[in-house]
Amino acid sequence: MVAAARRSDGKGDLELLRLPPGLAVAAAIRGLSGDAAVEFAEPNWIYQHDATATDPYFTNGSLWGMYGDASSPTNQYGSQAAEAWAAGHTGQGSVYVGIIDEGVMRSHRDLTVNVFVNQFDPVDGVDNDGNGYVDDVNGWDFDSNDNSTFDGTQDDHGTHVAGTIGAAGGDAIGVAGMNWQVTMIPAKFLGRNGGTLANAIKAVDYLTDLKTRHGFNLVATNNSWGGGGLSQGLLDAINRGGNADILFIAAAGNGGSDGVGDNNDTIASYPSNYQCTANGSYDCVIAVAAITSGGAKSSFSNYGATTVDIGAPGSGIFSTLPGKGGKSAYGSYSGTSMATPHVTGAAALYAASHLGATAAEIRNAILGSAIPTASLAGKTATGGRLNVGGF
Repeated sequence: MVAAARRSDGKGDLELLRLPPGLAVAAAIRGLSGDAAVEFAEPNWIYQHDATATDPYFTNGSLWGMYGDASSPTNQYGSQAAEAWAAGHTGQGSVYVGIIDEGVMRSHRDLTVNVFVNQFDPVDGVDNDGNGYVDDVNGWDFDSNDNSTFDGTQDDHGTHVAGTIGAAGGDAIGVAGMNWQVTMIPAKFLGRNGGTLANAIKAVDYLTDLKTRHGFNLVATNNSWGGGGLSQGLLDAINRGGNADILFIAAAGNGGSDGVGDNNDTIASYPSNYQCTANGSYDCVIAVAAITSGGAKSSFSNYGATTVDIGAPGSGIFSTLPGKGGKSAYGSYSGTSMATPHVTGAAALYAASHLGATAAEIRNAILGSAIPTASLAGKTATGGRLNVGGF
């Protein structure tokens, strides 16, 4: 709190006062204001910068999924992330998300600062944290059963997803993710020939264990993959994550070879169709459809009035890619796989500005703030698209 006291020369000294424990700011101001020696008293406000992305692919119009109706560049059908940034909400490194996918290029110039480094298990040939994975310093590769979570340009999908969630922003380099600061944990289970159910379960449980073992504020996992039928084993793993307060955010699927997508209400698409019953109190699964830059449901995107929750930018999404020779690259992909990390990024962004928020609260905030969208009416449970502008 700041107070200005009168001096004999008529000028005041500005003094910074530290309040004793238990004394409210308002009460202290009232007390000081009644003192004839005090000209005025006021709180010592904390100010935040107005963040503006300087990343070239943001400023040149490529990142429509990050734009809002009041940003520059503008697109009303974007996630409104740029408006959240302008309000000072750019994420925090203390918030974690898991990327269950292919590997992630940690050396990418837009990702390196935001990819997980396990301080509890450095590379020394010993399982220091006792989780069963030796030297899982940047996560784990369940496909190859080793600690190499990036195996070259074939890990483009996982790297693209990571860029949308958490490419470093405001640094005049490349792209900006939903979060400029966040910690992303790669849990690779997709290889050249896809991934197995058993390894998907291991990946989900690995991330749940990291949270419970080390106390990480791990709020969500991104699951831009699908296929197969109902699995009790995977559902049980998702529920274990839900019980640990971790959202399972999943792609609704790309069934649109006929140009309309599949209705997940009638033909289930897993894992997005799972309904988590975490603690019997909330559904930890959020299923995500894709929309275009013009607000239409993407032609390939699955939908479902009861089984798909929300739409997010998924057509023509520009993000990070691994280039040849270990170089950092960028490119545009489309799919519900690209829509999903916008929502996972939203979960992390909300958690960063609402410390202590539960998974149920984060879910409710995301779905409750959805903007009604004609193309999603009767096609998703919210009938709307992602909106983080009010976070």
